Amino acid sequence: MPTLTQFRLCPFSRSIRMLLGELRREVTLLDERPWEWRAEFLRLNPAGELPVMRLDGGEVLCGAYAISEYLAEEVAAVQEGGEGRNPVLPGNRLERAEVRRLVDWFHRKLHLEATDALLEEKVISRLRGSGGTAPDAGNLRAVRANLKYHLGYLDHLASQRRWLAGEEVTYADFAAAAHVSCADYLGEIDWSTLGAARGWYARVKSRPSVRAILAERVPGAPTPPIHYSDPDF
Repeated sequence: MPTLTQFRLCPFSRSIRMLLGELRREVTLLDERPWEWRAEFLRLNPAGELPVMRLDGGEVLCGAYAISEYLAEEVAAVQEGGEGRNPVLPGNRLERAEVRRLVDWFHRKLHLEATDALLEEKVISRLRGSGGTAPDAGNLRAVRANLKYHLGYLDHLASQRRWLAGEEVTYADFAAAAHVSCADYLGEIDWSTLGAARGWYARVKSRPSVRAILAERVPGAPTPPIHYSDPDF
């Protein structure tokens, strides 16, 4: 069985776990704290980043982009000449380009401007102990303002489309949900101001591929709010 090296509050890891669950692909999960820079993990991925997927043949796929593209091509190869849908990157070239644009938005822009700092401030610095550094209060205010902007954009997308990239659920939805779920775990989202996004996220939370992840807790991290794992929040 393939293995997935991950951290439970890593949004990139979460997005791949959601995708694997959607594809009904079983993997063995291996927990890793990438900030510890373990030599064994660096031999697996010299970049020191999660997630990392080792296939049955021993091949290693590093990072959410590489893994998602690999899975998309694998599904397309299986479906060639047949029927069915590809929940990773469906549709024609333009539609797939929109999925990739949104994946990049959430995995790069949202992570850089909000998720990464929130996790560092509220989780990783605590798990790291005295070796961690956290943003000051001014930086944290800026991060929360950035998060509010991104949630507004998410709300706009959800008000225009059934799913974020179009009529079908795609990897863009799981990339977004991975970051949103991490911020929600930390109590950083006021859902009362987000009607369309809240409806979208309720549908995402109802999917079996997501429910299993939301049932997990991270030792040493804050306790999530009561609504966190409830699809009827």
